[in-house]
Amino acid sequence: MLNRLHDALRLRTSPVIFFSSAAVIIAFVLGTILFTEPLDRAVSGASEWLLTNLGWFYILGVTMFLAFLLFIAVGRFGRVKLGPDDEPPEHSGGAWFAMLFAAGIGSILMFWGVAEPVSHFGDPPRGTELGIEAGTWAAAKDAMNFTYYHFTLHTWTIFTLPALCFAYFIHKRNLPPRVSSIFQPILGEGIHGPVGKFIDVVAIIGTVFGIAVSIGLGTLQINGGLNQLFGVPENAGWNLIIIGVVCGLALISVSLGLEKGIKVLSNFNIVAAVLLMLFVLVAGGSTLFILKGTFESFGSYLVNLPELALWNDTYANSGWQNTWTVFYWAWTITWSPFVGIFIARISKGRTIRQFVSGVLAIPAGFSVIWFGVFGLASVNIELNQDGGLVDRVVDEGDVPGALFVFLDHYPAAFIVSVIAIILVIIFFVTSVDSAALVTDSMANGHEDFNPLGQRIFWGVAIALITATLLVFSGEGGLTALQSTIILVGLPFFVMGYFQMYALLRALKEDAGELPPVRTREWAQVLPPEEFERREEDEEFDTEEYVVEPTYTSEIPVLRDPYEEDGEGENGGFMPVPGTLPARTGTPRPPLPEDGRPQGR
Repeated sequence: MLNRLHDALRLRTSPVIFFSSAAVIIAFVLGTILFTEPLDRAVSGASEWLLTNLGWFYILGVTMFLAFLLFIAVGRFGRVKLGPDDEPPEHSGGAWFAMLFAAGIGSILMFWGVAEPVSHFGDPPRGTELGIEAGTWAAAKDAMNFTYYHFTLHTWTIFTLPALCFAYFIHKRNLPPRVSSIFQPILGEGIHGPVGKFIDVVAIIGTVFGIAVSIGLGTLQINGGLNQLFGVPENAGWNLIIIGVVCGLALISVSLGLEKGIKVLSNFNIVAAVLLMLFVLVAGGSTLFILKGTFESFGSYLVNLPELALWNDTYANSGWQNTWTVFYWAWTITWSPFVGIFIARISKGRTIRQFVSGVLAIPAGFSVIWFGVFGLASVNIELNQDGGLVDRVVDEGDVPGALFVFLDHYPAAFIVSVIAIILVIIFFVTSVDSAALVTDSMANGHEDFNPLGQRIFWGVAIALITATLLVFSGEGGLTALQSTIILVGLPFFVMGYFQMYALLRALKEDAGELPPVRTREWAQVLPPEEFERREEDEEFDTEEYVVEPTYTSEIPVLRDPYEEDGEGENGGFMPVPGTLPARTGTPRPPLPEDGRPQGR
């Protein structure tokens, strides 16, 4: 029946995956509208239980993912190439770096660049535990610590782990661009069976919800900016209008295709965002303070990182971390398949070491600069100028409007704020556009031919989920987004542990196990006096003992296991004969004058 419906609609996808995902999305939208209060109570209760009992699991998970990535990168598997062994990288270093910059960070930077540090400055996360007073230099320092913790290495760890798995299984094992492909070492052909399809359905639904949360945050921010500039009311009606405009523009971009749509918009936004950051750096009269503070705050973050990575608010039990760190990790991991597939697609030909170091360091490094500029400029406004940011963001709870209140302290505030609103809109248009393409690829299992109608469906689905969460849920907009995404993120964290195991198992299968390290052997040494006593005593045999340290075997000859010289048995390859110096043309070191190896 599903196949007949699939063919009747002229789709080209996996019927089970597509229709199952669509059914869950439609059921959620209708259920939320028709049964608002019961569903709201259920979601709120479940998320509250998770925050109370499993918040630590979210914190521990991301830190373990980071440790695993570092282990893989510095170990012997770091030299494994993500693609054919003899194939160079598909993109130059410069182009790769630029695309990494564009991979999913724009919306995060625009929404939280001011809101995050100001929120923690006005309400210190560890204020009760460490006695940090709000609005002090100590609060500013801790605010920057948590801002970097939330948006640098740990955030990009969440993206890097699935991206690395996608890159390996798509480019090395040539599997479909689906989350289920990562589990091939565990499931085998089962990736095409019910379990594999279930994994893909969960991944697609989670990705749609994750992008919807991002669009929801962007909608609140755009509405806040319009309210600040033009007095537009912040209400459900305007939220719906903004969602419609953003997603409508995204559908136009989808129709234009990758080259004319996403690529053009992304390039414009990157340049515009950097220019906005430079404007903030030089136009506020605090350039030296920002530059010095960025270096100092980054050093403070590195020193405090081990503690922050495992801190879970045990002693004060203030509940702060549940609505900040846990929300971030749950939100970020839901759209990690979307960002992961994008990063994997542009990274063919890189080694694992290059991949991990690049994907972790480059976007995280730019985030340090961005949050350093906006965060320290905000601190300077509060401590050295007329302030007002904490009152608006913390006391009044206007997190979405933080950027525009901040820009009011700069020259040409109205024009710059209009530009900022346009930037936010375009960032979210490209997010919906890219998400529609990637989600459709995950449903299809290939990228060769994607009918336009399928991509448009996923764009509409994201818009519907966003509107449902913001407008039709029983809670306030931001609270509804947080409660829902904390639930959706849980299965992704569980899958993360299986992803680590699957990747490590695949690497061991494909690269083979290294033999034990062999060394030359040495005779047992006795002190001279004991050796003489045993020589005189007929009960002892001193043939296996020496006084002078002496080795009994030669240094093992290293052979290059990758050198090939014709086919051997069973179609294998025979190693090139001779020592490594002989094969590489490197002369061996001369022997001592007595002709014996050293040490004897």
